Amino acid sequence: MQKSLVLLAFLASAPSVGATETAEPSFPATLAGHAVIPAMSLMAPPADAPPDAAVSGKFTGPARNEVVSSVMGDTGASHGKRPTGISLPFQGQPLQGLSGFAMNRATDGAIYVLTDNGFGNKVNSTDALLFFHQMLPDFAAGSVKVQKTVFLRDPDKKVPFRIIQEATGPRYLTGGDFDPESIQVIGDTVWIGEEFGPSLISATPDGVVTGVFPTMMGETVLKGPDTVGISAASVVGKDWAAQRSGGYEGMALQPGTGLLWAMLEKPLMGEDNKPEGSFNRVMAFDPAKGEWTGASFKYAYPEGVTAIGDFNFVDATRALVIERDNGEGDPSLKCAGDPMPDCFPAPAMVKRVVLIDTATLDADGFVRRIGSVDLMDISDPEGKARLIIRTVDCSAADPTDPSTCDPLANVGLVVAYDGIGGTSANEDLTNEIGEIVLDSLDAPARETVTYIDDGRFTVVPLVASQFVDLALADVHVKRRSGSAGGGHGGEHHGDHHGDH
Repeated sequence: MQKSLVLLAFLASAPSVGATETAEPSFPATLAGHAVIPAMSLMAPPADAPPDAAVSGKFTGPARNEVVSSVMGDTGASHGKRPTGISLPFQGQPLQGLSGFAMNRATDGAIYVLTDNGFGNKVNSTDALLFFHQMLPDFAAGSVKVQKTVFLRDPDKKVPFRIIQEATGPRYLTGGDFDPESIQVIGDTVWIGEEFGPSLISATPDGVVTGVFPTMMGETVLKGPDTVGISAASVVGKDWAAQRSGGYEGMALQPGTGLLWAMLEKPLMGEDNKPEGSFNRVMAFDPAKGEWTGASFKYAYPEGVTAIGDFNFVDATRALVIERDNGEGDPSLKCAGDPMPDCFPAPAMVKRVVLIDTATLDADGFVRRIGSVDLMDISDPEGKARLIIRTVDCSAADPTDPSTCDPLANVGLVVAYDGIGGTSANEDLTNEIGEIVLDSLDAPARETVTYIDDGRFTVVPLVASQFVDLALADVHVKRRSGSAGGGHGGEHHGDHHGDH
């Protein structure tokens, strides 16, 4: 069975009151719609792309493999090596995993959506092309239309280093060149935040790169272990400070100022080889001038949070951030011992969307957290989920042959990894897409912002994001007062999938 990713829309009123005045308010949420893109969604590369792009994922195992669909994917050792049901390499380019939404939409209302670097790292993604899309979800029909796909290319040699397809005519970019994680569209320019630099990329609407902007912290260029020029001899905290997979997971366009605020996914490293703290840095870039402004703030990580997924502004100062841990699966099915097919060794525990106020910083530069939505506690009282929850009666199964019945094999989507997703114990969870609609906390006006949470990748021979359905869900979040923590009305689904 396949898994899912989710689009959210939230309606918010007054937050729940916590046990103390300093407790972060929580907003109850109810599923209102659901649409799905199949996990096995592949695209043909451009006609002028090199033959190498016809089959992707050839380098996701210990050796080159050009036999299409010959190696079954699994979730990796850290997550029990559960088979995914989809095999590598792929004939064509995979649509997933999706890593970012732009706040501004196309003229027809389509959402600009960014696909990640391919198969999870710089080495195994050299045959994965980089691209973005225009998508339209249809909640009534339960489907998502991919209206257009644009492949990134560098014919004018704006990229300052040798790319994988250096000697080819169109010079398409690959996952061996950049790791695209966040996207915004300003006029006729597409801006992409990526992790290998970390850097920002500007491109035309048809995918031609017009600039690459390294991160400047004062007079210092911020680098990471995957930055071109960094080697095994380089010193952490001195030669590089951005962690691997710790670059610009989120990048928000601020209304009014037109600034891009780029949020690192992980804390910077110090010369003592330790993170500088339990927080991310968020830095401002002026796209009109093509330079970093020097303005910044800090986003604190509460206990259990290890990364962010994305963020977007909802008005001139308030923004939404997805925060998560690195777990996957149902917490009630945590493995008691060694990983097994019917349990999760590191289940999901923390998945939230947080509303912040960038106009309110404390003396140390930390942004104010206004409230949050628990993405592992989305109720579905009307049964809107397209991937239906089902239970399996294993009473007649042969107890000496586990293959005769998997009690979790038919468990469908509810709420799980990186917010809303779905899982059985045989599945890996990844991306999360979201559209947030909020009633102002201080006024009756309603605002809209889109976001997407990119789920974590697992090691070769697979990447989890290639083995999930993309499920877009419309979710209402209602303000309510009451007891500490704010009880949720309606049927509770959370990260539990009915009666097992």
